[in-house]
Amino acid sequence: QVQLVESGGGSVQAGGSLRLSCAASGYIISSNCMGWLRQGPGKEREGVAVISNVGRISYADSVKDRFTISKDNAKNSVFLQMNSLKPEDTAIYYCAYLRSYCRGYYSDDYCTVVTRPRLAPCNTWGQGTQVTVSS
Repeated sequence: QVQLVESGGGSVQAGGSLRLSCAASGYIISSNCMGWLRQGPGKEREGVAVISNVGRISYADSVKDRFTISKDNAKNSVFLQMNSLKPEDTAIYYCAYLRSYCRGYYSDDYCTVVTRPRLAPCNTWGQGTQVTVSS
């Protein structure tokens, strides 16, 4: 059974930094696409950053040059370094295992920060970790 456990959230002032960690079990992250998503108050969940099985990375425009996603295959873990945090970064942050196949539908364009509605129901999420940025 795939499990993802996030840690590292907290409260910081604008301009501060946090590092989120995600420990995976039940599968091997080196062979799969991993991502970080977030859901702010009153907002829909949105993709923040993804890293493919071969290390290809992409970011949402809102976090480019501030956030860095990385992974440690030996530890089966994914990380999100967040610098220059802004109040609008306040959200629950989720680690996710993004799948290419769901309920009879396949796409090779699945490792992306853009939500794929037909694949989303089959993705695996962690429980989330709260990040609060005060001005």
